[in-house]
Formats: sequence, structure tokens, C-alpha cells
Amino acid sequence: MSTPNPGNQPIPRTERPDAPAYLTRHQRRKELEQNPGATPEHDADTPLYLRRFRDRQEQVHALEAPMPTFEGHELGTSRAWAEVTRTREIIPERRDQMANVVCDVYLIRHGETQGYSSESGLTPLGAWQAHRRGQELARRVLDGQKVEIACAPTNRARQTAEHARRGLLDNIQLFGRANTEVGELHDDMNFRNFGVATPQGVRDVTSAFRVYQRELEKYERIGLGERPGWLVEVDRFWGIQQGGGDPITHWLTMPMLYFEPPVTAVRRFWRGIVELYQNTQARHLLVATHSGPIRAFATTVMGYDPGEPFNTEFVRIRIIDGGATCLVMYRNRVQEFPIPDLADLPPNLDPRFESEVDPADFTSEEVSV
Repeated sequence: MSTPNPGNQPIPRTERPDAPAYLTRHQRRKELEQNPGATPEHDADTPLYLRRFRDRQEQVHALEAPMPTFEGHELGTSRAWAEVTRTREIIPERRDQMANVVCDVYLIRHGETQGYSSESGLTPLGAWQAHRRGQELARRVLDGQKVEIACAPTNRARQTAEHARRGLLDNIQLFGRANTEVGELHDDMNFRNFGVATPQGVRDVTSAFRVYQRELEKYERIGLGERPGWLVEVDRFWGIQQGGGDPITHWLTMPMLYFEPPVTAVRRFWRGIVELYQNTQARHLLVATHSGPIRAFATTVMGYDPGEPFNTEFVRIRIIDGGATCLVMYRNRVQEFPIPDLADLPPNLDPRFESEVDPADFTSEEVSV
């Protein structure tokens, strides 16, 4: 509804030939930017938040201005002193200042197996996992370097090493690295799985399961009385496995009389690493072995249990020039660790596990029914 206008009076209008106030203030700021020496006029009508914003913008522009080169002569220092006292956490090491790594050792867990109660070997998926792992590791091998491959004396570890070797050769050929040498596969008893002391001798935990099944059936059928301690411990270990638990955690945390202690497995792993490093010129050492000793090895180095390695997951040991220290890498963690001397690794830590170990004790033929 329109407002009545009696007498049709003309509506008064205000003519403003000058610019609006906001445009005037903008033009004034531009003049101050072009003439820094001019005296600024504080506008009381400008909101406080806008004045603070402009002050921050001026500070940012001031920081973006080129800083003068600092030589340090005014403080009595030099570039050399600044170089050795720089903050290493912020500025990364130069490549020429990094430690010289002379050998890489990969402790690789076997691929998916058909079962842990027998020596059935890998599934097709496990063979594919090992082949892919070999292809991935080929990217780390440069032309002219040598690769040596070892494995634990079990079917699943040996097949893992064989498929990893094939994948390694495939990608080395694909990358055109004709001068790279890949050694033949060989067993190494130092990297065997942890053992169990049975009446038939020391057995791999898988082979001990078959002895356990045969003896347990005898006790259940005839009822010979109290069961021996080794049978009770093996029954408890495999009971955890069949119940969906983690038997390796049980092995790492619970003292057992008839199972090889984790520290013993770790020490013979170190013995195997040192012997391989000292007896070969290979730049890369691939070792296919089992999850229990790998996990015990990583726990000892890292100081905490990093968890069960997945199939074909590996722990990487980078040996630094001189053979005194190494860098152990596992699941995005890196730990520097001293390499033990062979003299500090006595071969007879426990007479049940370390003295005169016969490789035949770890084969399925010795315990076949």
C-alpha cells in the first residue's frame, strides 16, 4: 500500500557529488600504500575486527620480505660451526653424511600354508604371495649386486624361498639388470622354527604335533596314567591354536620346560645373520622362515611385541659398514641395534636345543606314522 502524498508534493532528493565513505577510505589506504611516509588517519568508524585483520596482513607482508643473508660474523661464529650445531630433527642428513649400509637381510615369513599340523607346503595363494614378494624386492636390487637366498628346513619355508626367487628373477630380467647375480637356494638350520623336546629328540613344532597325536592316542586308548610334561605343554599349545587364540603369544610370554625358549631362537637367528654376512659378498640376503622366531626377534630389538607378521611380511636388517651395528626395520619402526659377536653366541645354550642338532630331526620323515 503506497503512502498518500497530499497535494502531489515533489519528493525531496539529496544530491551527493562526493564518493561514498567506504570508497573514500579505500582510496585513502591506497594513497598510504603508495606513500609510506604519509601520516595515516585512524578512522574511528572502521570496525575493530577489520583493523586487526589489516594489521595481521601487514605483518604477513613484512615476513614475506627477503631476509638479509646471515654470515654469523657479528656473533663470532662461522658457517662450519653453524653446520655442526644445526638442528638434526628439522634438517635431514645429507646422503654423504648417512651411514653406509653394506648388506640388507630380509627375514620373510612363509606364505599361506595348507596347515600347521603337517608338512603340506603352500596353497596357491601362498605361492602367489611369495612370488609377488620376490618381484617387490627386485626393485631394491641394483645392477651388479649379488643376492643370496636361504630358508628354514620346512616345506612351507622352502617353497616360499623358491617362489620368491622366481619373482626376483622375473623382475630383474624385466628391469634389464643383466649383471645381477642371484644365488641358489640353500637350507640354514640357524633359521629353523622353534623346537620341542620330545622322547624322539628335538622336533620342529609341526613335527612335534605328529608325535603328540600318536602319543596322545595311546594315552587315551590305554590309559597309561599321568601324561608326561612335554605332552601336556604341546597339548596346551595346539589347544590355543585350535581354539582361535594366539599360540605364539603363549610361547613368548609363558615359561615352558620343553619348548625352545624365545631368547634361544633369537640368538641362533643372530648367529645365522652374522655367519651369512661374514661368509658371502652378497648385498641382499633373503631368508624364508617362520613367524614365531621372527616375532621374537622383532620383540627383542624393538623392546615391545609388534605383533604377528602377515604371510610374506618381513623384518629388514640393514647392516652398517664395519658390522658392529645395524638398523632393524619393521612396520614403520626403525631401531638401531648392536650386532652381537659370534663369540657372544655360544652354540650350546641349552643341551636339548643347541648341541648336535640333527637336520633330520626337523623333517617329516622322522615322525611319519
